[in-house]
Amino acid sequence: MTDKTSRGEYETRLDPALWAYIDAINAWYPPETVDLPIAKQRAIYDRMCRALRQPYPPGVIAKDGLIAAAGRDIPVRRYQLAGSAPRATVLYYHGGGFILGGLNSHDDICAEICAGTGYAVLSVDYRLAPEHIHPAAFDDALAAFEWAAKTGEPIVLCGESAGGNLAAAVAQATRGHPRAAIGQVLIYPGLGGDERSGSYVEHANAPLLSVGDIAFYRDVRSAKRQSPDDPTFSPLRDRDFSGLPPTAIVMAECDPLSSDGETYRDHILAAGGKAWWHEEKRLVHSFLRARTTVPAAAQAFGRIISAIAALGRGEWPY
Repeated sequence: MTDKTSRGEYETRLDPALWAYIDAINAWYPPETVDLPIAKQRAIYDRMCRALRQPYPPGVIAKDGLIAAAGRDIPVRRYQLAGSAPRATVLYYHGGGFILGGLNSHDDICAEICAGTGYAVLSVDYRLAPEHIHPAAFDDALAAFEWAAKTGEPIVLCGESAGGNLAAAVAQATRGHPRAAIGQVLIYPGLGGDERSGSYVEHANAPLLSVGDIAFYRDVRSAKRQSPDDPTFSPLRDRDFSGLPPTAIVMAECDPLSSDGETYRDHILAAGGKAWWHEEKRLVHSFLRARTTVPAAAQAFGRIISAIAALGRGEWPY
Protein backbone atom coordinates (compact mmCIF):
# COMPACT_ATOMS: atom_id res chain seq x y z
CA MET A 1 0.00 0.00 0.00
CA THR A 2 1.04 3.58 -0.63
CA ASP A 3 2.57 5.52 2.27
CA LYS A 4 -0.23 8.00 2.89
CA THR A 5 1.79 9.86 5.53
CA SER A 6 4.20 11.24 2.92
CA ARG A 7 3.01 14.64 1.67
CA GLY A 8 5.13 14.84 -1.45
CA GLU A 9 3.53 16.89 -4.22
CA TYR A 10 0.35 17.22 -2.15
CA GLU A 11 2.10 19.45 0.36
CA THR A 12 1.04 22.41 -1.79
CA ARG A 13 -1.72 20.89 -3.93
CA LEU A 14 -4.19 20.54 -1.08
CA ASP A 15 -6.13 23.08 0.92
CA PRO A 16 -3.71 23.86 3.77
CA ALA A 17 -6.49 23.45 6.34
CA LEU A 18 -6.94 19.87 5.17
CA TRP A 19 -3.61 18.58 6.43
CA ALA A 20 -4.65 18.56 10.09
CA TYR A 21 -7.62 16.39 9.09
CA ILE A 22 -5.47 14.03 7.01
CA ASP A 23 -2.95 13.69 9.84
CA ALA A 24 -5.78 12.95 12.27
CA ILE A 25 -7.24 10.28 10.00
CA ASN A 26 -3.83 8.66 9.57
CA ALA A 27 -3.41 8.70 13.33
CA TRP A 28 -6.76 7.02 13.92
CA TYR A 29 -6.58 4.70 10.90
CA PRO A 30 -2.87 4.21 10.07
CA PRO A 31 -1.89 3.13 6.55
CA GLU A 32 -0.74 -0.27 7.80
CA THR A 33 -4.28 -1.03 8.99
CA VAL A 34 -5.09 -2.47 5.55
CA ASP A 35 -2.70 -5.34 6.29
CA LEU A 36 -4.63 -6.39 9.40
CA PRO A 37 -7.48 -8.93 9.52
CA ILE A 38 -10.79 -7.43 8.43
CA ALA A 39 -12.25 -7.64 11.94
CA LYS A 40 -9.41 -5.50 13.29
CA GLN A 41 -9.74 -3.04 10.43
CA ARG A 42 -13.41 -2.63 11.30
CA ALA A 43 -12.69 -2.12 14.98
CA ILE A 44 -10.15 0.62 14.20
CA TYR A 45 -12.47 2.27 11.67
CA ASP A 46 -15.44 2.19 14.06
CA ARG A 47 -13.34 3.72 16.82
CA MET A 48 -12.28 6.51 14.46
CA CYS A 49 -15.89 7.18 13.46
CA ARG A 50 -16.95 7.39 17.10
CA ALA A 51 -14.16 9.85 17.84
CA LEU A 52 -15.14 12.13 14.95
CA ARG A 53 -18.91 11.82 15.37
CA GLN A 54 -20.87 15.07 15.71
CA PRO A 55 -24.11 15.51 17.73
CA TYR A 56 -27.45 15.52 15.94
CA PRO A 57 -28.78 18.91 14.84
CA PRO A 58 -31.78 20.09 16.89
CA GLY A 59 -35.05 18.39 15.99
CA VAL A 60 -33.60 15.30 14.31
CA ILE A 61 -34.87 11.98 15.62
CA ALA A 62 -33.80 8.53 14.47
CA LYS A 63 -35.34 5.10 14.74
CA ASP A 64 -33.82 1.73 13.87
CA GLY A 65 -35.70 -0.99 12.05
CA LEU A 66 -35.39 -4.03 9.82
CA ILE A 67 -36.35 -4.63 6.22
CA ALA A 68 -37.36 -8.21 5.55
CA ALA A 69 -35.64 -9.68 2.52
CA ALA A 70 -35.22 -13.19 1.17
CA GLY A 71 -33.40 -15.16 3.86
CA ARG A 72 -32.22 -12.10 5.77
CA ASP A 73 -33.19 -8.91 7.53
CA ILE A 74 -31.52 -5.64 6.51
CA PRO A 75 -30.95 -3.16 9.37
CA VAL A 76 -31.89 0.42 8.57
CA ARG A 77 -32.07 3.72 10.45
CA ARG A 78 -34.65 6.34 9.55
CA TYR A 79 -34.06 10.00 10.37
CA GLN A 80 -36.81 12.58 10.47
CA LEU A 81 -37.43 16.05 11.80
CA ALA A 82 -39.73 15.92 14.79
CA GLY A 83 -43.23 17.19 14.14
CA SER A 84 -42.93 17.43 10.37
CA ALA A 85 -44.03 15.27 7.46
CA PRO A 86 -41.14 14.77 5.01
CA ARG A 87 -41.73 15.57 1.34
CA ALA A 88 -39.15 13.02 0.19
CA THR A 89 -36.93 10.19 1.39
CA VAL A 90 -33.17 10.19 0.90
CA LEU A 91 -32.01 6.59 0.54
CA TYR A 92 -28.44 6.71 1.85
CA TYR A 93 -25.70 4.13 1.25
CA HIS A 94 -22.59 4.60 3.39
CA GLY A 95 -18.96 4.34 2.30
CA GLY A 96 -16.20 2.10 3.56
CA GLY A 97 -14.84 0.19 0.59
CA PHE A 98 -17.60 -2.44 0.86
CA ILE A 99 -15.80 -3.90 3.91
CA LEU A 100 -16.23 -1.19 6.56
CA GLY A 101 -18.97 0.93 8.07
CA GLY A 102 -22.61 0.62 9.02
CA LEU A 103 -25.43 2.57 10.60
CA ASN A 104 -23.18 4.20 13.19
CA SER A 105 -20.23 5.12 10.99
CA HIS A 106 -22.20 7.74 9.02
CA ASP A 107 -24.87 8.49 11.61
CA ASP A 108 -24.08 12.19 12.01
CA ILE A 109 -23.81 12.76 8.24
CA CYS A 110 -27.28 11.30 7.73
CA ALA A 111 -28.68 13.39 10.58
CA GLU A 112 -27.25 16.56 9.05
CA ILE A 113 -28.67 15.71 5.63
CA CYS A 114 -32.07 15.28 7.30
CA ALA A 115 -31.78 18.63 9.08
CA GLY A 116 -30.48 20.42 5.99
CA THR A 117 -33.20 19.19 3.64
CA GLY A 118 -36.17 18.48 5.89
CA TYR A 119 -36.46 15.08 4.22
CA ALA A 120 -36.49 11.68 5.83
CA VAL A 121 -33.19 9.82 5.45
CA LEU A 122 -33.08 6.03 5.35
CA SER A 123 -29.58 4.68 6.00
CA VAL A 124 -28.99 1.09 4.87
CA ASP A 125 -26.72 -1.36 6.67
CA TYR A 126 -25.96 -3.53 3.64
CA ARG A 127 -23.92 -6.72 3.95
CA LEU A 128 -20.14 -6.35 3.82
CA ALA A 129 -17.33 -8.26 2.13
CA PRO A 130 -15.46 -10.55 2.44
CA GLU A 131 -18.14 -12.47 4.32
CA HIS A 132 -20.66 -11.41 1.69
CA ILE A 133 -19.15 -10.83 -1.74
CA HIS A 134 -20.87 -9.23 -4.72
CA PRO A 135 -23.79 -9.04 -5.34
CA ALA A 136 -24.78 -9.16 -1.65
CA ALA A 137 -24.36 -5.41 -1.01
CA PHE A 138 -26.16 -4.55 -4.24
CA ASP A 139 -29.00 -6.95 -3.44
CA ASP A 140 -29.49 -5.29 -0.05
CA ALA A 141 -29.32 -1.82 -1.60
CA LEU A 142 -31.96 -2.83 -4.14
CA ALA A 143 -34.20 -4.42 -1.50
CA ALA A 144 -34.04 -1.20 0.53
CA PHE A 145 -35.12 0.77 -2.53
CA GLU A 146 -38.07 -1.57 -3.10
CA TRP A 147 -39.12 -1.11 0.52
CA ALA A 148 -38.74 2.67 0.43
CA ALA A 149 -40.70 2.88 -2.82
CA LYS A 150 -43.72 1.40 -1.06
CA THR A 151 -43.89 4.31 1.39
CA GLY A 152 -45.08 6.58 -1.41
CA GLU A 153 -42.57 9.36 -0.73
CA PRO A 154 -40.38 10.49 -3.66
CA ILE A 155 -36.90 8.96 -3.41
CA VAL A 156 -33.54 10.63 -3.85
CA LEU A 157 -30.68 8.13 -3.99
CA CYS A 158 -27.49 9.19 -2.25
CA GLY A 159 -24.23 7.48 -1.45
CA GLU A 160 -20.59 8.24 -0.84
CA SER A 161 -17.61 6.26 -2.09
CA ALA A 162 -18.69 2.59 -2.10
CA GLY A 163 -22.20 3.80 -1.35
CA GLY A 164 -22.10 6.00 -4.44
CA ASN A 165 -21.42 2.87 -6.47
CA LEU A 166 -24.48 1.23 -4.93
CA ALA A 167 -26.69 4.28 -5.51
CA ALA A 168 -25.72 4.41 -9.19
CA ALA A 169 -26.24 0.67 -9.61
CA VAL A 170 -29.68 0.89 -7.99
CA ALA A 171 -30.62 3.88 -10.18
CA GLN A 172 -29.71 1.89 -13.28
CA ALA A 173 -31.51 -1.25 -12.12
CA THR A 174 -34.73 0.58 -11.19
CA ARG A 175 -35.04 3.21 -13.91
CA GLY A 176 -38.20 1.53 -15.19
CA HIS A 177 -39.75 1.14 -11.73
CA PRO A 178 -43.18 2.79 -11.26
CA ARG A 179 -41.68 4.79 -8.39
CA ALA A 180 -38.17 5.24 -9.75
CA ALA A 181 -35.93 7.71 -7.95
CA ILE A 182 -36.50 11.35 -8.86
CA GLY A 183 -32.82 12.17 -8.42
CA GLN A 184 -29.47 10.90 -7.25
CA VAL A 185 -26.50 12.55 -5.57
CA LEU A 186 -23.21 10.65 -5.73
CA ILE A 187 -20.36 11.73 -3.47
CA TYR A 188 -16.90 10.68 -4.72
CA PRO A 189 -18.22 7.32 -5.99
CA GLY A 190 -16.14 4.49 -7.41
CA LEU A 191 -17.93 3.48 -10.60
CA GLY A 192 -15.44 1.14 -12.28
CA GLY A 193 -13.83 3.56 -14.72
CA ASP A 194 -10.68 3.31 -16.82
CA GLU A 195 -7.77 3.04 -14.41
CA ARG A 196 -5.20 3.75 -17.15
CA SER A 197 -6.06 7.41 -17.60
CA GLY A 198 -7.32 10.62 -16.04
CA SER A 199 -7.36 11.01 -12.29
CA TYR A 200 -6.39 7.37 -11.78
CA VAL A 201 -2.98 8.28 -13.18
CA GLU A 202 -2.69 11.87 -12.00
CA HIS A 203 -3.73 11.07 -8.43
CA ALA A 204 -2.62 7.45 -8.18
CA ASN A 205 -0.96 8.11 -4.82
CA ALA A 206 -3.32 10.71 -3.37
CA PRO A 207 -3.65 10.97 0.41
CA LEU A 208 -6.32 8.77 2.04
CA LEU A 209 -7.12 6.83 -1.15
CA SER A 210 -4.67 5.44 -3.71
CA VAL A 211 -5.15 3.22 -6.73
CA GLY A 212 -3.65 0.44 -4.63
CA ASP A 213 -6.40 0.88 -2.08
CA ILE A 214 -9.03 0.82 -4.82
CA ALA A 215 -7.65 -2.47 -6.16
CA PHE A 216 -7.63 -3.94 -2.65
CA TYR A 217 -11.26 -3.10 -1.99
CA ARG A 218 -12.30 -4.30 -5.44
CA ASP A 219 -10.57 -7.64 -4.98
CA VAL A 220 -12.06 -8.23 -1.53
CA ARG A 221 -15.54 -7.55 -2.88
CA SER A 222 -15.18 -9.67 -6.02
CA ALA A 223 -16.67 -13.10 -6.51
CA LYS A 224 -14.62 -15.72 -8.33
CA ARG A 225 -14.58 -14.94 -12.04
CA GLN A 226 -16.26 -11.60 -11.33
CA SER A 227 -17.09 -9.92 -14.62
CA PRO A 228 -15.82 -6.33 -14.78
CA ASP A 229 -18.63 -5.65 -17.25
CA ASP A 230 -21.37 -6.36 -14.70
CA PRO A 231 -23.09 -2.96 -14.30
CA THR A 232 -24.24 -3.87 -10.78
CA PHE A 233 -20.53 -4.15 -9.91
CA SER A 234 -19.18 -1.36 -12.13
CA PRO A 235 -21.96 1.05 -13.17
CA LEU A 236 -19.77 2.65 -15.85
CA ARG A 237 -19.70 -0.68 -17.69
CA ASP A 238 -23.40 -0.43 -18.48
CA ARG A 239 -24.26 -0.07 -22.17
CA ASP A 240 -27.35 2.08 -21.65
CA PHE A 241 -27.42 5.31 -19.64
CA SER A 242 -30.84 6.47 -20.75
CA GLY A 243 -33.74 6.93 -18.37
CA LEU A 244 -31.61 7.71 -15.33
CA PRO A 245 -32.80 10.26 -12.78
CA PRO A 246 -31.28 13.76 -12.72
CA THR A 247 -27.83 13.21 -11.26
CA ALA A 248 -25.42 15.37 -9.28
CA ILE A 249 -21.91 14.02 -8.82
CA VAL A 250 -19.54 15.69 -6.36
CA MET A 251 -15.90 14.59 -6.43
CA ALA A 252 -12.65 15.63 -4.79
CA GLU A 253 -9.98 17.01 -7.11
CA CYS A 254 -7.13 15.04 -5.52
CA ASP A 255 -8.82 11.65 -5.69
CA PRO A 256 -8.10 8.88 -8.21
CA LEU A 257 -11.87 8.37 -8.57
CA SER A 258 -12.65 11.87 -9.85
CA SER A 259 -12.64 10.83 -13.51
CA ASP A 260 -15.33 8.24 -12.77
CA GLY A 261 -17.76 11.03 -11.95
CA GLU A 262 -16.87 13.01 -15.04
CA THR A 263 -17.27 9.98 -17.30
CA TYR A 264 -20.59 9.05 -15.70
CA ARG A 265 -21.86 12.59 -16.28
CA ASP A 266 -20.81 12.44 -19.92
CA HIS A 267 -22.60 9.12 -20.48
CA ILE A 268 -25.84 10.44 -18.98
CA LEU A 269 -25.70 13.64 -21.01
CA ALA A 270 -24.98 11.69 -24.20
CA ALA A 271 -28.06 9.58 -23.49
CA GLY A 272 -30.23 12.69 -23.18
CA GLY A 273 -30.40 12.87 -19.40
CA LYS A 274 -29.53 15.54 -16.85
CA ALA A 275 -26.21 15.30 -15.03
CA TRP A 276 -23.79 17.64 -13.29
CA TRP A 277 -20.25 16.83 -12.20
CA HIS A 278 -18.34 19.07 -9.84
CA GLU A 279 -14.77 18.65 -8.66
CA GLU A 280 -14.12 20.16 -5.26
CA LYS A 281 -10.73 21.82 -5.66
CA ARG A 282 -7.85 20.92 -3.36
CA LEU A 283 -9.85 18.32 -1.44
CA VAL A 284 -9.34 14.57 -1.07
CA HIS A 285 -11.49 11.47 -0.85
CA SER A 286 -13.52 11.28 2.38
CA PHE A 287 -13.70 15.07 2.82
CA LEU A 288 -17.19 14.77 4.34
CA ARG A 289 -15.56 13.96 7.67
CA ALA A 290 -13.63 17.22 7.46
CA ARG A 291 -16.77 19.32 7.18
CA THR A 292 -16.56 20.63 10.77
CA THR A 293 -12.90 21.66 10.65
CA VAL A 294 -12.11 22.58 7.03
CA PRO A 295 -14.14 25.46 5.54
CA ALA A 296 -13.81 24.15 1.96
CA ALA A 297 -15.21 20.78 3.04
CA ALA A 298 -18.08 22.49 4.86
CA GLN A 299 -18.91 24.45 1.71
CA ALA A 300 -18.80 21.26 -0.35
CA PHE A 301 -21.17 19.55 2.07
CA GLY A 302 -23.48 22.54 1.79
CA ARG A 303 -23.54 22.11 -1.98
CA ILE A 304 -24.36 18.43 -1.55
CA ILE A 305 -27.26 19.19 0.77
CA SER A 306 -28.56 21.87 -1.62
CA ALA A 307 -28.46 19.37 -4.49
CA ILE A 308 -30.38 16.76 -2.50
CA ALA A 309 -32.95 19.35 -1.43
CA ALA A 310 -33.52 20.60 -4.98
CA LEU A 311 -33.82 17.13 -6.50
CA GLY A 312 -36.25 16.11 -3.76
CA ARG A 313 -38.47 19.02 -4.82
CA GLY A 314 -38.30 17.86 -8.41
CA GLU A 315 -36.10 20.79 -9.39
CA TRP A 316 -32.93 20.77 -11.49
CA PRO A 317 -30.55 23.24 -9.82
CA TYR A 318 -27.85 23.47 -12.48
